[in-house]
Amino acid sequence: MRACQQGRSSSLVSPYMAPKNQSERFAFIAEWYDPNASLLRRYELLFYPTDGSVEMHDVKNRRTFLKRTKYEDLRLEDLFIGNKVNVFSRQLVLIDYGDQYTARQLGSRKEKTLALIKPDAVSKAGEIIEMINKSGFTITKLRMMTLTRKEAADFHVDHHSRPFYNELIQFITSGPVIAMEILRDDAICEWKRLLGPANSGLSRTDAPGSIRALFGTDGVRNAAHGPDTFASAAREMELFFPSSGGCGPANTAKFTNCTCCIIKPHAISEGMLGKILIAIRDACFGMTAIQMFNLDRANVEEFYEVYKGVVSEYNDMVTELCSGPCVAIEIQQSNPTKTFREFCGPADPEIARHLRPETLRAIFGKTKVQNAVHCTDLPEDGLLEVQYFFKILDN
Repeated sequence: MRACQQGRSSSLVSPYMAPKNQSERFAFIAEWYDPNASLLRRYELLFYPTDGSVEMHDVKNRRTFLKRTKYEDLRLEDLFIGNKVNVFSRQLVLIDYGDQYTARQLGSRKEKTLALIKPDAVSKAGEIIEMINKSGFTITKLRMMTLTRKEAADFHVDHHSRPFYNELIQFITSGPVIAMEILRDDAICEWKRLLGPANSGLSRTDAPGSIRALFGTDGVRNAAHGPDTFASAAREMELFFPSSGGCGPANTAKFTNCTCCIIKPHAISEGMLGKILIAIRDACFGMTAIQMFNLDRANVEEFYEVYKGVVSEYNDMVTELCSGPCVAIEIQQSNPTKTFREFCGPADPEIARHLRPETLRAIFGKTKVQNAVHCTDLPEDGLLEVQYFFKILDN
């Protein structure tokens, strides 16, 4: 069964339709929260893929807000309904298509599905996420969690009469899982193809490059899961990511001997998430809680308050962290002589590359603001920063 998100004909059809002899462009309706006026302002956002330029029009006043301007930080793959994009320091939420052409071209085959990394493969999460990114998926939600027996029964409800049901329940509750909502054309079928056959042994024969062939053991301990149909995907995503605003299954934060790492939005959008997780694991740091967040400016200003008036890049740091999804990680340090802050390296990646070329910022950072990761600076602040994400924001 193939399920598609059908393109909607927007009630706000663009009055700025580009003539056919001009370059192709896509139109979206976007909202921006104006903190000064405490208002949601609505814009039409036009994106021209030929040169990466953008244009914006105020919907209410029907006038140009931003003339067509080249903007290299926005990509076509970032443009899907529900995503947050950053355009010249304004965080816009894409709420609808701006015209039928855009809906037909970009929305007709887009699907979301659940990607679940099972307890046996959580240690290989970096490799699996790398495969997901390379296969053209966008990760729109991500959370490490533990399932109760009741939650596991709800998840495996279709297998209730199977002889291996109890084994399934025992296995899925035996350790943390990582649930993700992933997006792409034909996501349900393409994710199942990337997974390979349910039996890992068969996968190694029939689909040797698949996730289950590489990381699974048998038919139960088979590394990862994906729903078969649109209905199953919707039901399972509701279990892990409730639309009611609830949290779903409990996160895995321990709040002991911990420090905080945040993988920044630019690193997520550039497909570095999997590689950074692999690097952290290979350096023998424990990742005991992982979650994707979309932060608003007020949250970031609160989190970065200690840097205000101290670091000259403060405003740019705030803009970067609320420019798209970030991933927060609770890091546990088993070796007190090797701190996670040292592993991240100097804040400026250029300095890091000269002095500490093996550090995260040296390898993955671009600038002092887009330096791949934030880490807790002071040991006494580690627990506070972890609590901010996994207690205050995750509620």
